[in-house]
Amino acid sequence: MHQSPVTSHRRSSNKLAFWCSGALVLFLFLLIFARFILLRPGVFIEKSKDGRYQLIVNGRPYFIKGVCYNPAPIGAGYDYDLGEDKSEPWLVDGKLMSEAGVNTIRLYKSSDNHNGLKKAIGDFYEKYGIRTALGHWLGFWEYPQPFYADPEFRERIKKEVLEMVKTYKDEKGILFWILGNENNYSFSGRVNPWVCPEADKAEVSEQANIRAKIYYSFVNEIAREIHKIDPNHPVVLGNGELGYLDVAAKFCPDIDIVGILIYRGKTFGNIFNGLKSIFDKPLLLVEFGADSYNSFKKAEDEEMQSFFLEAQWKEIYKNSGFAKDGAGNCLGGLIFEWSDEWWKHNSDNSVNWKVHDTEAGWSQGAYYFDNKAEKNLNMNEEWFGIVGISEDKENGVNKRLPRKAYYMLKKMWESSSSK
Repeated sequence: MHQSPVTSHRRSSNKLAFWCSGALVLFLFLLIFARFILLRPGVFIEKSKDGRYQLIVNGRPYFIKGVCYNPAPIGAGYDYDLGEDKSEPWLVDGKLMSEAGVNTIRLYKSSDNHNGLKKAIGDFYEKYGIRTALGHWLGFWEYPQPFYADPEFRERIKKEVLEMVKTYKDEKGILFWILGNENNYSFSGRVNPWVCPEADKAEVSEQANIRAKIYYSFVNEIAREIHKIDPNHPVVLGNGELGYLDVAAKFCPDIDIVGILIYRGKTFGNIFNGLKSIFDKPLLLVEFGADSYNSFKKAEDEEMQSFFLEAQWKEIYKNSGFAKDGAGNCLGGLIFEWSDEWWKHNSDNSVNWKVHDTEAGWSQGAYYFDNKAEKNLNMNEEWFGIVGISEDKENGVNKRLPRKAYYMLKKMWESSSSK
């Protein structure tokens, strides 16, 4: 049938209008999607097409420049509770941290005083722009042992964790949750061995893997429940080095970040690519560092501590998601630790909590400046702070004595302003 020019023109106009309306819808969709990504509240992980990871906080990349924080005053011990500390040391420490470029602290545990800890978290964030990673030991240090194979023990620990999440999830300064620390060292009986009937009946070569399966399944169960309660903050699996993470990859897929505890001296070795090959999750160094006491020279050695920390941070940057080279899976690190703790070497003897002990507690040859000390013991638990503490007090708080490592890190972190 012959079509008039008018009819043809109308059809062309209709097609043009349809195309324009479709383009407009697509544009609006992309605009809304972009706004969602940029303004998406909370904290989440972003993975690029080439497999590199970044942490996103309120729509912006966030690289973790952090410290482990337990500011036990001289004379306090393992039961120190930040939320109960009326001297509010975080007001002194927060200022120093902010000046150095710290943007994150790690707290290993909650507090019996919820309001006190909320004030500390709030002050860190509101006054100094510092966020908090809040953790739970998952019963690892309970006496006589952590019973991860026992349903009642598991239920009690899970309840504790979920109560912690419910209590603190709406605090503006919360960054994410850390579950455990070096709990995997218990699988082989290296630290805090636990009874497990299923493993005890198996061949010796299989016992550790059975315990790993039970433990990581438990952590995954908790992680799933946390996500239901709090979808705005990631869950971190704390783990000693890469041990048993091949098992975690199978039984703990619902965690968001793998948090590695590691003490290897100047270099982290294959830790970044090693994780990538067995459990493709973003990596956070949740505990690492160097002490400032030279056990061979029997003297404080700030140069030694600064040397190791500088080398470690260069590797962290190299393997970050925004670096061109490296594994691209590192979200940053949490140095152990902010300030010295005088109770740690002989933790059961409260008399020693007022003494800055210089006796080393363990050996690690990779810290080679003092590995020729007697019996090769060169790791001094009471000297890991990048800030020392004095018996003199200012406003009720032991005076802070920043070490060379503090100023070195300040200089390094000035180049990265992400908060």
